[in-house]
Amino acid sequence: MFARLEPAPAALGSPTFLKAYLVTMRPYLLFVSGITGLAGLALAPAVSLPATLLLGAVFFLSYGFGQALTDCFQMDTDALSSPYRPLVRGVVRRRDVLVVSLAGLLMSGVILASFHLLNLLLALAAIGGLATYTTFKRRWWGGPFYNAWIVGVLFLIGWMSGHGPAGLPLAWRAGAGWLLAAVVFGYADFVLTGYFKDVSADRATGYRTFPVVFGLKAAAWASDLMALATVVSVGGALAAGGWVPGRCSGPPRGG
Repeated sequence: MFARLEPAPAALGSPTFLKAYLVTMRPYLLFVSGITGLAGLALAPAVSLPATLLLGAVFFLSYGFGQALTDCFQMDTDALSSPYRPLVRGVVRRRDVLVVSLAGLLMSGVILASFHLLNLLLALAAIGGLATYTTFKRRWWGGPFYNAWIVGVLFLIGWMSGHGPAGLPLAWRAGAGWLLAAVVFGYADFVLTGYFKDVSADRATGYRTFPVVFGLKAAAWASDLMALATVVSVGGALAAGGWVPGRCSGPPRGG
């Protein structure tokens, strides 16, 4: 008998690699980071349409780059729960995905820093959070909220980007704190419910997520509480008027 030879991983930059990387980015979930960054931007002074489009593209793509980065550190559990993914199948090399993901995130950070210099620090903090997320995912108390603070940082980046390179003082609008809380609770709930489909794989590979440790019923209650906290936070933002896009006097500024 002859052993079946697996095809070699796609070369970096080849059409096969680009297609596999796009799948790894989860295009159907890019709206998660996109709407979060735009929500922060909506609470800041107005920027020009081209600047808004550029920022929107960065916000949307950031989820994809981040997802591809975290996948590089979760191939053990993904091999059981998602064996169809390109990384697990060996269609692409882990090191190549790491390089492209980090390059994309760093490039995004540089673009965001052109709108506000402090964005660079926030972007680096978020990249560090993404790179270390798997360590906290293995702990039942860490995964959802550890992931959620990274998304919360994106909300702050959007808010700061709206103040632009003109150096306007940062103005925290009424209700913005409530909206940030909604982002954190909402995304933590999103992460927790995502763990439900991976319980058997996580248990087998030593990921002590909340559903693994406490069971599905307890995790469902925790998810409901997070959803309730999200709804309450949105209500607080609406009551405070923080949902109304901010506008400064004068013409829109570019970025």
